[in-house]
Amino acid sequence: MLNDLILKGPNFMRFFARLALAAGLMLTLGAVTGHAQSISDAQRGEIEKIIREYLVKHPEVLQDAMAELEKKQAADEAVKNQAAVKDNAETIFNSARQVVVGNPQGDVTFVEFFDYNCGYCKRAMDDMLALMKNDSNLKVVLKEFPVLGPGSVEAARVAVAVRMQDKSGKKYMDFHQKLLTGRGQADKARSLAVAKEIGLDMARLERDLASDEVRLTLEESLKLAEKLGLNGTPSYVIGTNVVVGAVGLEKLKESVNTARCGKATC
Repeated sequence: MLNDLILKGPNFMRFFARLALAAGLMLTLGAVTGHAQSISDAQRGEIEKIIREYLVKHPEVLQDAMAELEKKQAADEAVKNQAAVKDNAETIFNSARQVVVGNPQGDVTFVEFFDYNCGYCKRAMDDMLALMKNDSNLKVVLKEFPVLGPGSVEAARVAVAVRMQDKSGKKYMDFHQKLLTGRGQADKARSLAVAKEIGLDMARLERDLASDEVRLTLEESLKLAEKLGLNGTPSYVIGTNVVVGAVGLEKLKESVNTARCGKATC
């Protein structure tokens, strides 16, 4: 149901906007033609004809109205998201149950929610690495958000156990990159193989997998994503803004700059 923004992405929003616009036009037309008792049938027919002819001759009116509707919906959603970020800021940015890489003291925090079986996350990882390489003042937080099936949950559980024996985040990043870019589905077997490959203590890893910390970490991420209204991966919180989807490096840079200096280019 949360498969890479299929149901809640831009196409869905445009479709919904069209439906809303059509419904609005129908309601308006009904108000004019169906509820005005003083208008005769002939007058009502003439009004309907005028409206239809105008819309046929000027279809751009529908496009303009739909564009305004989408703009308003986006603005309303941004306000809602910013309020959710403010209400959950401590858990988003400073939870003890998250991985911090980049500059821990950075002036902008870049939070990514990801799934190890998300194809878009594989490509988005390169964008994140490029941001870290070129921005020494960026704090990066990684949160497991396993929404693409049992294999994703298994991989996320192993990832949490990896984090538990690597406070620096260096081993975790090694694990993260190898698992996310590897072939085939990420699951427990593949995750353990990657953990062994990078030299982790496998006996401790198995013990940690059975701990409450793993369960509580994933519960925290899932509840936080729900509060933020996240519906797919990758999803980001950058400053006070929520960014959904693999939007590309340039859009992520703009979001970081907006958080840093209030505009797309600092």
